Amino acid sequence: MAITCQGCSTEISEETFLEAYKVCPECGYHHPMTAYERLELLVDEGSFDEHDAGLYSTNPLDFPDYEEQLARDYAKTGLKSEILTGEAKIDGQSVAITISDFGVRGGTMGAVVGEKVTRNIEYATQSRLPLIIVSRSGGMRMQEGTLSLMQMAKTSAVCVKHAEAGLPYISVMADPTFGGSTASYASLAHIILAEPGARIGFAGPLATASIKQQLPENFQKAEFLLEHGMIDRIVQRSEMRSLLIDLLDFCVNLS
Repeated sequence: MAITCQGCSTEISEETFLEAYKVCPECGYHHPMTAYERLELLVDEGSFDEHDAGLYSTNPLDFPDYEEQLARDYAKTGLKSEILTGEAKIDGQSVAITISDFGVRGGTMGAVVGEKVTRNIEYATQSRLPLIIVSRSGGMRMQEGTLSLMQMAKTSAVCVKHAEAGLPYISVMADPTFGGSTASYASLAHIILAEPGARIGFAGPLATASIKQQLPENFQKAEFLLEHGMIDRIVQRSEMRSLLIDLLDFCVNLS
């Protein structure tokens, strides 16, 4: 079976594609990963202990077909909710880790995402653990209205408490990371990493078109943000785990 690269249209064998962590060997395009695939990439095998697996989204605004849409996404992804949270080890170092999945409603942040992120950050603070959050989000969950928007303030507040406790937080932004995630917890880390070519911003291209101004062609790409000091480093997917190990070692030794 061959995979067609979304970046350069090269045909890639499935074996080569998976061995390269879904990165095109020709153009370096980083194809989407599921939350479980990213978990497998980053943490020690068998070390993940999932937290709050019983939380699930409801339909507080009686939005049409919302429950059906969620059910389809959960069945398709094999996830129990829109985000994975828990404790794991990275090269033997215990961390609190959160990974979002774009396959459930485009990774948008609603009440459950905000609650699970908040609980995992609080767990990291109480357990005095480093925190790692991998974000991939299309924005806020419009089907939940103001309840969705409230999560920005809630997650930001616990980020501050984690920092005040003197504990390290590393944010990893994958493509895309938009909306409230970018405007809250994803941008509040001590170290902010991004994958090559990741689109990062508060509003997507269609929304920014409404301001009727000419913007740089790549103004929402990770490379543009690095140039303007918004992120700290762009990291190839194959190098992400080893860099996290080095950063965690540095943080532990520093403390």
